[in-house]
Amino acid sequence: MTTIARGARLCLALAGALLSAAVLAAGSSTLPADAKAGDLIFREGTEAVSDAVMTVDGGGFSHVGMLLGEPGRWQVVHATPSEVPGRPDGVVIDSLEFFTDPKLSRRHVVYHVGKAAPGQREQAVAAAKAGLGKPFRLADPAGTYCTTLVWQAWRDAGLDLEVEFTPLAIPLMQGEYLLPGRLAASRHLHALDDTPPPADTGAAPALAVAAPQP
Repeated sequence: MTTIARGARLCLALAGALLSAAVLAAGSSTLPADAKAGDLIFREGTEAVSDAVMTVDGGGFSHVGMLLGEPGRWQVVHATPSEVPGRPDGVVIDSLEFFTDPKLSRRHVVYHVGKAAPGQREQAVAAAKAGLGKPFRLADPAGTYCTTLVWQAWRDAGLDLEVEFTPLAIPLMQGEYLLPGRLAASRHLHALDDTPPPADTGAAPALAVAAPQP
């Protein structure tokens, strides 16, 4: 093999390695080893509305979803304004890589739901998935939003997370709301290892998985 051929192969191998690193950095695909389906994954968002939520809340998170699946195949069910062009606001299932992409998330932390009785995790997951397609609404009983989706799912499974709703009296938001910080403060939740955010390589977010599951 000529020196030129060896150099070309080396360049191709290096380019492949860099591309693989960029894809992995687009979002996290791993979680703490003790994470389980039904646990809650909180994130600190990157948009102005995320900062507004955290300002009102006084906490460090602006959004939350529920884990589905298992290690290597994690997904997140959550109620959200559309993050994918053409997808309506509402309850969706996304890949973990999409949910944690640095364009959407500065950091994320998994909170373990403790003292769940046998079968309650499966019930909570089923209840959250039953909301797929429900519209994202803050002040409409016909809809739901991120914190109430996961809180109600666990409540339907028989575990009350004993959360405190916050009264708000600001334009378009009159009433009591469950804010992420108040949910994270539930005595039934405890944070697993704080997962550092992936490096922002400028890569596009990983593909979302929006199709309903059986």
